[in-house]
Amino acid sequence: MLLLGIDIGTSSTKVSVIDALTQNILSSAQFPETEAPIKVLKPGWAEQSPDMWWDQAVNAIKICNGSKTYNPQDITAIGIAYQMHGLVMVDKDGNALRDSIIWCDSRAVDIGNEAFLAIGEERSLSHLLNSPGNFTASKLAWVKQNEPLLFERIYKIMLPGDYIAMKLTGDVTCSVSSLSEGIFYDFIADTFSENVINYYGFDKGMFPQVKPVFSEHGLLSTAIAAELGLKPGIPITYKAGDQPNNALSLNVLQPGEVAATAGTSGVIYGVSDELTFDSQSRVNTFAHVNYQNNQKRLGVLLCINGTGSLYRWIKSTYGSGLSYNQMNLEAATAPAGSEGLQILPFGNGAERMLNNKQPGAHILGIDLNLHTRAHILRAAQEGIACAFRYGLDIMRENGMSPSVIRAGQANLFLSDLFTQSFADYTGVPVELYQNDGSVGAAIGAGIGAGVYANSADAFLNIKPLRYVEPSGSGIEPFYQRWKQLLESILQETTK
Repeated sequence: MLLLGIDIGTSSTKVSVIDALTQNILSSAQFPETEAPIKVLKPGWAEQSPDMWWDQAVNAIKICNGSKTYNPQDITAIGIAYQMHGLVMVDKDGNALRDSIIWCDSRAVDIGNEAFLAIGEERSLSHLLNSPGNFTASKLAWVKQNEPLLFERIYKIMLPGDYIAMKLTGDVTCSVSSLSEGIFYDFIADTFSENVINYYGFDKGMFPQVKPVFSEHGLLSTAIAAELGLKPGIPITYKAGDQPNNALSLNVLQPGEVAATAGTSGVIYGVSDELTFDSQSRVNTFAHVNYQNNQKRLGVLLCINGTGSLYRWIKSTYGSGLSYNQMNLEAATAPAGSEGLQILPFGNGAERMLNNKQPGAHILGIDLNLHTRAHILRAAQEGIACAFRYGLDIMRENGMSPSVIRAGQANLFLSDLFTQSFADYTGVPVELYQNDGSVGAAIGAGIGAGVYANSADAFLNIKPLRYVEPSGSGIEPFYQRWKQLLESILQETTK
């Protein structure tokens, strides 16, 4: 019995096929191999084509099937993970009406801030657990205000993973988890937010059917099955945003458990059983994959937009001809603190943890007679680790104090230097796992299809690769200087 997982990322789409019993990866593919483009039509905007995601998914599935390591006809369920908060709108024929306004797009910040005040700060935070901010609901309001003729043609709105599921099955569904990440959900009433929908003037008919995360979200159509070489009628039994899915794949499902990622964006994601919120909405709370009305499981999410995106920029600008592994090794040759060189990793849209400000990325303190490329590479990794510490301190203010953080050994966590810096600056040990979003989506599909008795059964064979403790190396002064620099930049931003 085989399970297929699809992970729709910002940079590429990853697909994995696993054996349900052993969870061994039989084949895995990424498409494209180079990073997919983001359309930046104006400063602060970010868009991608939903049909580009579909093309990526089709190609990655075909590459996996072409490996000949399994029989595609043995795949019994499909799971989907996806980049969160992107707005996809389709007409009655299922055609995307425009490019998706994705997670790091900042155009709707002011619209969300106005809604926050109009609905009422206390009511927004207590019912939505967030400000409407720059999330999907506010992006849709931007379309209504600025593209009214297109808005009138909307049949359904959805998130990126919903669109891929629709292309596979013809059915359009969503979940409480996805509604909450779009800021369409009222956690007190446990239904659609009348406040948000009425304030923005949305028709409830444009929302998909709401189903549990772990349930059937449509059956693979005959035509698409023939195109992909799969069996028609395979159910999609799981859909979740990339961060809840990453938490699932690390078996972070119960209160107090915490996961982290450091890909294009950086995230710390903790699970709570309380309807918690930050008074400034700097960290955000959504329904986790195992949220139920009678058993609250909330994901408290800290997001830093400019982590992997900064390191990619550093690679293209300063790391000519180097692989990421070579960059990591060279960074480790510079001393801790990078001899005064500091980098702020905030150049990828409005940063929620900085009250939706856009301070931009900064490289400061360069000594032309001292600093080398190794210093820049190390300062980038240390700057990202400092940003995680800054955000984790906000989470601590709100009652989330992890004793250990689980992360997949991927992206920046492939760097021993970064992993140790993350543990040192946050003061929290890190457990590293063999982790992949597409594998997590496949396991989620198995849970949804009843292949596993429960989520605990699905993770019996998941063991950590290694445990990294804080070294106690006295880096606190480096962090305090970094924090002072950030706060001085933020003060300039508000002037």
